[in-house]
Amino acid sequence: MRLRLATSPAWTEAVLADFDAFLLDHAANERKASASALALVAHYPDRALLVERLITLAIEELKHFQAVQARIAERGRTLGPDVRSDYLHRLAAHFRAGSEAYFLDRLLTAAVVEARGCERFGLVAAALPEGDLKEFYRDLARSEVRHQGLYRELALAYFGEEGVRGRLDEILEAEARVVASLPVRPALY
Repeated sequence: MRLRLATSPAWTEAVLADFDAFLLDHAANERKASASALALVAHYPDRALLVERLITLAIEELKHFQAVQARIAERGRTLGPDVRSDYLHRLAAHFRAGSEAYFLDRLLTAAVVEARGCERFGLVAAALPEGDLKEFYRDLARSEVRHQGLYRELALAYFGEEGVRGRLDEILEAEARVVASLPVRPALY
C-alpha cells in the first residue's frame, strides 16, 4: 500500500531524541491494536473469516505489546496511563454511517494504520545502530506488512475490488491530511 504522505525526517529525529517516550507510546499502540482486532471480532461474530484471522492477529499484537513492555522494563521504566491518539481519533471521524459502510471503513482504516506503522518502524530500524533493537524494529516492520495485507484481504473478501478501491483512495487521502496536521513528537502516530 502506498501512503500519500511520507513521514518527515523530523519524526525520526524526535523518536531518537526521546526513545523512552517512543517505547511507551509504541507499547500502548500494540495493546490498542490487539484490542481493536478483538473489538472487530466481537462486533462481527458472524463473519467466520474475520473471526479466525483477527483472533490470530490479536494474539500477535499482544505478543508485540509484551515484547515492547519487556524493553521498557529493561530500561527501568514502567508503562504509563492510556492516552487518546489524536491520529486514530481523527481517522475514526471519517467512518461513514451505515452498517456495511462503517465495516468497510474500519477494515480499510486499519490497513492504512498498519501501513503507517510499517513505514515508521522501518524508519526507526534504519536509524538505529546494528544490534538487537534494530532487528526488533525490522521484524515489526515486516509484521506490519502482513497486518495491512490482512485487513485489505478481509475488505476485499467482504466487499470486492470495486467496493474497496475508491474508498481506500479516500481513506489514504484523509490519512495524509491527518498526518500533515499533527505535531512531530516521539510517538508512533
